[in-house]
Amino acid sequence: MPLPAGGDVVWPPTHPVVATAQADWDAWYSSDPDRLTERYENRGVRELPENRPSQFRGGVWGRLARWFWGNPTAPGEKRDKLHVPLAGDIARTSSELLFAEPPKLVIGHAATQDRLEELLATGLHPTLLEGGEVCSAIGGAYLRVVWDQDVSDRPWIDTVPADMAVPTFSYGRLRSVIFWRTLEHDGKTVLRHLESHDRGRITHGLYEGTATTLGRPIPLTEHADTAPLAALVDSNSGIDTGAPDHLTASHAPNVRPARAWRNIPEARGLGQSDYQGIEGLMDAVDETYSSWMRDVQDGKSRIIVAQSMLESLGPGQGAAWNEERRIYTGLNMLPRPGDPAPITDVQFAIRVEEHSRTCAELVEQAVRQAGYSPSTFGETGDGAAVTATEIKARERRSMTTRARKALYWGPAIADVVEALLAVEAGPRFRVPGLGVDRPQVEFQDSVSESPKEIAETVEFLKRAEAASRETLVRMVHPDWKDEQVAAEVAKIEDETAMADPTLTGGEGFPPPGQQQGEGGANSEEE
Repeated sequence: MPLPAGGDVVWPPTHPVVATAQADWDAWYSSDPDRLTERYENRGVRELPENRPSQFRGGVWGRLARWFWGNPTAPGEKRDKLHVPLAGDIARTSSELLFAEPPKLVIGHAATQDRLEELLATGLHPTLLEGGEVCSAIGGAYLRVVWDQDVSDRPWIDTVPADMAVPTFSYGRLRSVIFWRTLEHDGKTVLRHLESHDRGRITHGLYEGTATTLGRPIPLTEHADTAPLAALVDSNSGIDTGAPDHLTASHAPNVRPARAWRNIPEARGLGQSDYQGIEGLMDAVDETYSSWMRDVQDGKSRIIVAQSMLESLGPGQGAAWNEERRIYTGLNMLPRPGDPAPITDVQFAIRVEEHSRTCAELVEQAVRQAGYSPSTFGETGDGAAVTATEIKARERRSMTTRARKALYWGPAIADVVEALLAVEAGPRFRVPGLGVDRPQVEFQDSVSESPKEIAETVEFLKRAEAASRETLVRMVHPDWKDEQVAAEVAKIEDETAMADPTLTGGEGFPPPGQQQGEGGANSEEE
């Protein structure tokens, strides 16, 4: 995709439906009450009239004005809205289900395999955790090959959220993509850096525009962040990657199809956020917790005292209550029927049970609609120890969602790793001995069996003679290399022979297969 010519081009050129949804999801993901207030309240009515007609409107504005975060705080009152960061919890949990343990990259070439393991150990794993989180929140994430020889002599993989990319798809597959970022925004002028990825080529551009338009292209040297690129690009502001058959970026959608824009042709390759459809539930959770906190504030103990118990501060100065004073003189008058007690305490009830049950029900419905089991978020269970099998049974919905997302992340990781290998083996880096091939991506089990469960499984297989010693060692130590496994098998065989030499047919012992009583020292004939 060539870089735009600039001018009055609207930026970003994302479809309004997609842009609005991604901005909403980003506000929830930020867990910032100010962002939520700005996002929802400012799209409704900024001022609070006596009768709010916006609440009776139809369409988007009426719906937003009726939301908890779309309801402005009355003038002169303190904002008492409480935000529960459920959205961030959902995104983090989604990422940890996929990448709590790094995926295994397998390729049939020893030197290349070593490079893949080095890649995971030097930053790819946290990059995937980051990408998995923003993918869950915004609806997708991109992986791209980057390099800076002042930082490292080898390229690495970076992640970009879906709302900072302008992709081009061909039948649901990524053809090219433009990544963009805002470098400066002084309230009027906006400087943006655009980075276009096509097969075999990356093009850079710097634009000076406004908050809504891209503006005119300016030299890369005009900003400190892009100035180093000026010495790397050619006359067309591009860089040849040295891998003409590979796109140095890949796309991982969160979940497809995206229900909100499945009929928008240019957005069919995009995924939807885990927050799609549960924004109202998260809004209700915040409203319920805010109501609970208002109960706490209203439940503070207060007292009402009679006029006779106030201490005069002087003519025209009013009176005050001194809670440390111990003796008061009452008025010399007969009490009248209905007169209150000299001191009356007032303390409203805090509806803990009602609020707690409401919040728990709303959270459970929200995480279920997002595709997860409530037990994944600790909403159920009595704290008793359970096995990995029981955990998987309780969290079946979460495991199903994890498996579905892995179908999108696997090809994205394989594509970008293959592109990285091609760039390293190409004329730009000329790393010797690398094999450029597509790796196999194996996601690790997010629910690990305990050592006791593994030992029991190995023992059962050994008794049933259903697995070799090498297979059993690999089950206990799945992260070991072939040399380590072979050494461990040899040790086991040596220790077994020392403990029971009959298994080796050693001197002074009957050969294997000979039974007691078959001509041996303990036979009945003897």
